Amino acid sequence: MKLTFLVPPCYDNKQPAERSAGCTRVVYPMINIYELTAAAALRDMGGHEVDYQDFVFAGTGKASEDAFDKFLQTDKSDVYLIWTVNLSLDSDLHAISVLRKYHPATPIVLMGPGATYFIKRALNDDPHVYIVRGEPELTLLELLEALSAGKKPEGIAGVTYLDNTRKIVNNPSRPLNDNLDALPFPARDLLKGRVYHNPKLKTGPYTTMFTSRNCPYKCIYCVPSSLTFAREIEFRKDHGRKPTIGFRSIESIKKEVDMLAAQGVKAIGFMDDNFIWNEERTKAICDILRPHGIVWGCQARVDAITEPIAKMLGESGCRYVDLGIESFDEGILKYIKKGITPDDIRRSIALLKKYNVPVKLNVLIGSSPLETRATIRHTLKEAKRLDVDQVMFNIVSPFPGTEYYEICKQNGWIKGNEYRPTDVQHESILNLPNISAEEMEKMLFRNNLSYFLSPRFIAKQLRRFSSWSEFKAASKALKLKLFH
Repeated sequence: MKLTFLVPPCYDNKQPAERSAGCTRVVYPMINIYELTAAAALRDMGGHEVDYQDFVFAGTGKASEDAFDKFLQTDKSDVYLIWTVNLSLDSDLHAISVLRKYHPATPIVLMGPGATYFIKRALNDDPHVYIVRGEPELTLLELLEALSAGKKPEGIAGVTYLDNTRKIVNNPSRPLNDNLDALPFPARDLLKGRVYHNPKLKTGPYTTMFTSRNCPYKCIYCVPSSLTFAREIEFRKDHGRKPTIGFRSIESIKKEVDMLAAQGVKAIGFMDDNFIWNEERTKAICDILRPHGIVWGCQARVDAITEPIAKMLGESGCRYVDLGIESFDEGILKYIKKGITPDDIRRSIALLKKYNVPVKLNVLIGSSPLETRATIRHTLKEAKRLDVDQVMFNIVSPFPGTEYYEICKQNGWIKGNEYRPTDVQHESILNLPNISAEEMEKMLFRNNLSYFLSPRFIAKQLRRFSSWSEFKAASKALKLKLFH
């Protein structure tokens, strides 16, 4: 079968949704490594002809919409597939209505957290729409085998669809994939020469990669990536807890890094929810990266940073570590079950700075009903005092499927009494006991201006650029971050 993965135009007159993290709008284009892994599975394991059409990468607005319309007029794909997230769902449903003008009965498969959670909305009473819930690869293989044989996906684990009476059928959940090594490497060739940049790495060619799936910690608000969110929504529904962690072997990681280096890749952003697990695994991955001279970055918990690990990172080309700290208030950290203290944060930053590893702090405003204007100001003051490479401020969103959603729902803190997708870089739907949504939005904007336009931040960043194109890409990203 001929399959086409679509990244449809954005029809809501806003910045397009970023589909990899899933909770923000695009600041700079990111490679959706989860979608490309699914594409590779269908091509390399299922034997299908696979295409990838991105109508957002080159721009937005009418030109993007016209290109989408023109493509659909002549395309002959047997199935279309869309990775949809909460922020993109309404726009994606509009894109499907455009698609239906030319392909009224062609099967459409929706994956990702938007479809996994908002099942009825995603199906939209369309008998030719199929939802793949949670972790997609193995479910897709079985679903496409059924569709190629002209069959309904009766009994295929992880699939939701409409039967002949338009009744929603939720097949049982699929067990988690316990052998990530069996999956093919992401089909990066389908990107067809599109060039991606990561302002934190400031070099290229750049790509993304993952070495594990999910995170075992208990943070009440957390949705680290769109794949994790879809995986967790599906697993929690049946088991009432987070999914188990999936790891790739060191041998599999080495094979992919060696392949990427041979292809000329110079920078890798690791998308693991939590990249650093222990010294042994970290050392093994650093040993793989070091001989190639690849620069790279990752996400980690502050309590995972030991001195040996900080030294390994510094010696193997690590150019950033994203640390999710959320707040410097001890009471807030305890409430959100972060499992760290302000002293842990300071200690990890000191270790990373000792070995010249740039640090990015992720601060989440409103993650607890204990949040006040004073706690936010204190966190900003501490972040500035520690003089890290970058601080990213966002506002918490009470994502359905998280413990924080249930708390906020029960206490009536959600505006309109129900979740709606928001861009966590700019918007809030929470009126907390001590601070309103509007106050959080104003403080977020002021914090961003105060931090990103400070002479210290600008001087530090300018020293790191090696070309005019890098500077322009970073400046564009900063403009979107501040003013969207």
